[in-house]
Amino acid sequence: MNSISISQLVPASRTPVLSRAPTPCFDRLARLYRWMELVTFGPWLDRCRSAFLSQLGDRRRALVMGDGDGRFTARLLDANRNVEIDAIDLSAAMLRALLGRAGTHAARVKTNCADARDWEPAHGQYDLVVTHFFLDCLTTEEICSLAQRVRGAVCPDVMWVVSEFAIPEGWFGRLVAQPVVWLLYRVFGLLTGLTLRSLPDHGAALGAAGFRLAGRRNWLRGLLISEIWCCR
Repeated sequence: MNSISISQLVPASRTPVLSRAPTPCFDRLARLYRWMELVTFGPWLDRCRSAFLSQLGDRRRALVMGDGDGRFTARLLDANRNVEIDAIDLSAAMLRALLGRAGTHAARVKTNCADARDWEPAHGQYDLVVTHFFLDCLTTEEICSLAQRVRGAVCPDVMWVVSEFAIPEGWFGRLVAQPVVWLLYRVFGLLTGLTLRSLPDHGAALGAAGFRLAGRRNWLRGLLISEIWCCR
């Protein structure tokens, strides 16, 4: 992963991004997303998303960004009958799929089709933030800016659940994880127009915004990670 110091990121909270990559389009993947996951990683991405689901039963107001076709959102709604969710996604097709999966719980979901790089959350309401395989679509600086904005809109006991790809140290990282991540970025680049080609340092960005890592699980020798971040 990229090595960026916390001090480099702190001033980015309100600094506009001077050069922004073109906005990708994920609409065409809405119907294929689940099958693409199954073909490439089998059940592992879903296991990664659900790693901390059992700890979210007391959450009441959730901000879910980039949940794709909404499989995690549906599980959260089933597991927690009191939670209300604000779902943010750049793709209107993905949000329609998410609402469809929510089924009878759809009334507890409010969707917002928006670019997270520009979206301004309401203040002081969320006790849960969820980003599953979403932060890897942003640069480190964009994550820092987003995290600074989210930091001002969460409760003191907030839990931020993150699922991501990672490149672990050692031979597995060099020979397996790095080529896999390289290939994924290029495939998604062709399908969506995503121009990023390397993983951001989301840990440094969240830390710079005032969050601390409270729990982590590794999957597939560290190629996949599940994390919980809390306020300091």
